[in-house]
Amino acid sequence: MPPSLPEEIERHLALFVAAAHHAFGADLAAAVLFGSAADGQLRATSDVNLLLLLKRFAPPAADALRGPLRMAHAAIDLQVMFLLESELAEAADAFAVKFADIIARHQVLHGVDPFASLHTSRDAVLRRLRQVLLNQQLRMRERYLLLSLNEEQLAGAIADAAGPLRSAAASLAQLDDLAPLSGKQALEAFVDGLGDPALHAALQAMSTARETARLAPGQALPAFTGLMAITERLREHAEQMR
Repeated sequence: MPPSLPEEIERHLALFVAAAHHAFGADLAAAVLFGSAADGQLRATSDVNLLLLLKRFAPPAADALRGPLRMAHAAIDLQVMFLLESELAEAADAFAVKFADIIARHQVLHGVDPFASLHTSRDAVLRRLRQVLLNQQLRMRERYLLLSLNEEQLAGAIADAAGPLRSAAASLAQLDDLAPLSGKQALEAFVDGLGDPALHAALQAMSTARETARLAPGQALPAFTGLMAITERLREHAEQMR
């Protein structure tokens, strides 16, 4: 279990993994923690992401996990991906940005590491990266119109943007053959290159929103528009790559 996890999260996670092992038995090939919980970056607004890699998904066996999943979801916002071993390579290609991030930061809680020899192709990462950034732009425009009159709700949207933007920046750094960077480091380095202090302020506000789930009055709107500008520049960079 990662040592940096809060005690309550570690306890609920251990209980759920034990329940999954009991439910699926030998069909559970691996339980893999990924995302912010796996690299010590868990914040107040973070969910806990777990991948269960299965040899097969049998509903009668899965039924025994319904209660433990509902409990863990309520207690620590556990989000579980149920993936078959036979689907792993296809999923890594279809969701290349997400799986590049999982490969970069994960902790095996049960079984053998399924990502030890798994790699995502450059073409798959670039293709998916462009899709992710376009989707993020569309989503942020909608969030702007729906939430910009309510600073508290907008702060939540700012916190939610951290995951996809950091993953996208890390994928861009990988595609640019830069030294391996965490998502946060990659996004900060990308914004450094843009040379705009307002965009740095937007990143700081995003970190604050993740840690505290709120921002000071008057801070959310310029931060959100700054993140929209960063997303646009990330996408422009991705579209220019070959």
